[in-house]
Amino acid sequence: MSDEQSRETAGALTDLQRSRIDFARRDLDYARSEDLAQLPTAGHILMIERLRNRLDDMLALLDEVTSPPKN
Repeated sequence: MSDEQSRETAGALTDLQRSRIDFARRDLDYARSEDLAQLPTAGHILMIERLRNRLDDMLALLDEVTSPPKN
């Protein structure tokens, strides 16, 4: 996808959709910066669940954005 196409799609997003993307980016940044070797087992489970839920939400967001408009 070209930068021009991504800008067009970004312009079509609602504030709520942009917030959902921002939360997903924050969760991913947090997971990347965390020292996984220092996390207890419960911390790993919580991180995986958070990322799994964010992935599910991002796939739902893609469906929202790419689905044909309802009449």
